[in-house]
Amino acid sequence: FLAAADGLGSIAIDTTQLNMSVTDPTAWATAMNNLGMVPVGLAGQQLVTDSICVPGFDPSLSMMTGITPINPMIPGMGLVPPPPPTDVPVVKEIIHCKSCTLFPPNPNLPPPSTRERPPGCKTVFVGGLPENATEEIIQEVFEQCGDITAIRKSKKNFCHIRFAEEFMVDKAIYLSGYRMRLGSSTDKKDSGRLHVDFAQARDDFYEWECKQRMLAREERHRRKMEEDRLRPPSPPAIMHYSEHEAALLAEKLKDDSKFSEAITVLLTWIERGEVNRRSANQFYSMVQSANSHVRRLMNEKAAHEQEMEQAKESFKNALTGILTQFEQIVAVFNASTRQKAWDHFSKAQRKNIDIWRKHSEELRNAHSEQLMGIRREEEMEMSDDDSGDNPSKKLRVDDSALAAQAYALKEENDSLRWQLDAYRNEVELLKQEKGQLFRTEESLTKDQQLQFLQQTMQGMQQQLLSIQEELNNKKSELEQAKEEQTHTQAMLKVLQEQLKSAKELAEINGHDESQANEINVLTVALVNQDREKNAEKRSPGLKSEKEALLIGIISTFLHVHPFGANIEYLWSYMQQLDSRISANEIEMLLMRLPRMFKQEFTGVGATLEKRWKFCAFEGIKTV
Repeated sequence: FLAAADGLGSIAIDTTQLNMSVTDPTAWATAMNNLGMVPVGLAGQQLVTDSICVPGFDPSLSMMTGITPINPMIPGMGLVPPPPPTDVPVVKEIIHCKSCTLFPPNPNLPPPSTRERPPGCKTVFVGGLPENATEEIIQEVFEQCGDITAIRKSKKNFCHIRFAEEFMVDKAIYLSGYRMRLGSSTDKKDSGRLHVDFAQARDDFYEWECKQRMLAREERHRRKMEEDRLRPPSPPAIMHYSEHEAALLAEKLKDDSKFSEAITVLLTWIERGEVNRRSANQFYSMVQSANSHVRRLMNEKAAHEQEMEQAKESFKNALTGILTQFEQIVAVFNASTRQKAWDHFSKAQRKNIDIWRKHSEELRNAHSEQLMGIRREEEMEMSDDDSGDNPSKKLRVDDSALAAQAYALKEENDSLRWQLDAYRNEVELLKQEKGQLFRTEESLTKDQQLQFLQQTMQGMQQQLLSIQEELNNKKSELEQAKEEQTHTQAMLKVLQEQLKSAKELAEINGHDESQANEINVLTVALVNQDREKNAEKRSPGLKSEKEALLIGIISTFLHVHPFGANIEYLWSYMQQLDSRISANEIEMLLMRLPRMFKQEFTGVGATLEKRWKFCAFEGIKTV
């Protein structure tokens, strides 16, 4: 277990979570003494008088009294002292059990190392157990830390213990470093140094995940309930437009108390697009009813402005009274600071009076500036007024009513002008639509004629190009025929001269007719050879440098294959050099050069195969 514990950090022991069973008085009293507390019974009596446990403690005391034993480690009971400082090491003492004894480690040594605590850890690893330790002894030692749900013991002196709660693991970690001795034996198999560490168990992690998911669900539910509680109420549903609802809405618009609700419905109907030619007059009457409230609102505004002026006047009067009292208070402080009265005050009293005087002067100056600001605003309002005198209440109301009436007439005039413009736009749109209908028909016919003419022009251009190509071909053929004719004529002349000279020689030498026939055959062979040469000249030559390169590569490939190769084999080889080349292109190139490449058939029946061979050297030899 020492190798497994390398590199792991230390853990701080939380003494407030250590919980031991009261059924074992020895272990319980020792643990209480280790934590620096005096063990207390049910009635508050002291169980031990010193750090040594009382052997005569009766564990059945709680059973006889019928009262559940008090756990002094429960927070809130008032028996747990504040935790010791972290820099002070916890003193561990001997723990006596029924079957074994636990001896504490050396306090000068560093605390035992532990691994990082897994989430939801309820399982501990216990190493360094004595070889003769049984599950009963292990349960007797560790059940003091809490309820044990499972113990998995190995044959190699270690085990895994799973507790019912997470905080019990911290109490088990407290026992790490203790030396365990079974009974009073000194045999090696009966002793061992305990190493307690956190263990990672799938069951613990699964329970922890379930708990986290449950907490997340509770949090989501709580947030949802909070959002539902704080969500503002939904606006009331607005009915759909109908003539009956429109008549009711027109009556509501005339009522001052229901105007706010009715104007919202009217706005929604207009935004929905309920206005059409049929309902335009009804909507116009409702808009006009809404406009009639402008005068009422202007009157209310004027009344509120008058109330505001009265409130300003009352505020100014109250502020003036407050400023007068501040002046009186400051005068009292100034009088107190004069020498006649100042000499009779003590030093502390003079200091307080001086502080009060300064504070009162600051407040007086602030209120004075505020009052002066109000007076300046009034002067500016008076200067802006053309008449220069304050109108009375009736005049203000009359002016506001006249202004509201003028504003209403202006808006009505604007609405009539907008309606006229709308009607004009509709008439123009209708005219444009009618004109577009005639124009579209004419434009469609014109477009069709143009397309037809364009197609005929394209066809004529193509025919013209084809005729020009044929004409050029005919011209080239005519020129070649002329050249051939001149060449044959020259050859005939040469042959006729040779024939004449041969006949003369035959007559002189007396040769027979057989020699004359041989001469005729020779002349025919020469004529045929000349024709073949002319045919070779007429055959099309190489079109590009690429074809010349292909011919060179194919010639080299077929030369090293004396028995020939089929077109698929040759194409697979050429495709490695040029992936865009096709087998048909290679075959057409080979067929154009019959003096260089020839095609042969090999095999019989199903094995019949066409092969291409290189025959340029044979053609040269025959020539």
